[in-house]
Amino acid sequence: MVLLDALSASPAFFISAVLVLGLLVGSFLNVVIYRVPVMLERDWRAQCAELALPAGAAAELAAAAPRFNLIVPRSACPQCQAPISALQNIPVISYLLLRGRCAHCRAPISPRYPLIEALTAALSALVAWKFGYGAPALAALVLTWFLIALTFIDVDTQLLPDSMTLPLVWLGVATSAFLATAPRLTLPVDLHDSVVGAIAGYLSLWSIYHLFKLLTGKEGMGYGDFKLLAAIGAFLGWRMLLPTILGAAAVGAGVGIVVLSLKGKGRNVPIAFGPFLSASGWIMLMWGKDLLDGYMGLFGLH
Repeated sequence: MVLLDALSASPAFFISAVLVLGLLVGSFLNVVIYRVPVMLERDWRAQCAELALPAGAAAELAAAAPRFNLIVPRSACPQCQAPISALQNIPVISYLLLRGRCAHCRAPISPRYPLIEALTAALSALVAWKFGYGAPALAALVLTWFLIALTFIDVDTQLLPDSMTLPLVWLGVATSAFLATAPRLTLPVDLHDSVVGAIAGYLSLWSIYHLFKLLTGKEGMGYGDFKLLAAIGAFLGWRMLLPTILGAAAVGAGVGIVVLSLKGKGRNVPIAFGPFLSASGWIMLMWGKDLLDGYMGLFGLH
């Protein structure tokens, strides 16, 4: 209780605490980003084995496979397989002290790990600054952490796992159902806006997908994008969907042109859309209400 009172009484202390929490969560997100796609692939292989092998053989194969989830096995160096100790796993600091190399084999460690930790900490601190102490800040933090993980999973694999997007939709609806609306903040919205936002978010991209496929015979995006926008709509309400889509499309088109130009590849090279949806959705989470109010104010509307 004393700690909670201190967090609520001092905005600076609350932001600092969330910054540290963000570093720890960022370290866990590195695990999620790497392991969730591997877990999906293993699950798909197991399902294929069930179809191709006799039931007994498939069960024996599944039982013999080593456990692999977000907890087991312990994190280890991908080169020498040496376990990473707790002291070697302090967010950002351990990377700097080890000078970006494994403590055992001295193989280089990807700088993306501390960058994700630092990014998570920075965005979490911004959320704490924007929302202040309270339940809306917790909901905004959860949405932020999911968006970071989904962004990097999509960049790596061009997948947006149902095991993450679908729970995020329900979390958005639950946030609106059980928390009082915050008129000066972007969340929580009322339950009606949340449910309509989830439905409209899914159907809008679903419609664009099928229209594009009808006109070109090609698939322009994946079903995971539909579910991600549904989750953003569930958290932020239907009013934030159009600016989220427009922002994601504008930035995505610009980045796509630059990437394809630099790589010298044709237009058929797939580019993940999830990161642009996530970035645009997070901006709407933070400043969407101010942006919309300012835009409507130009026309004398409120």
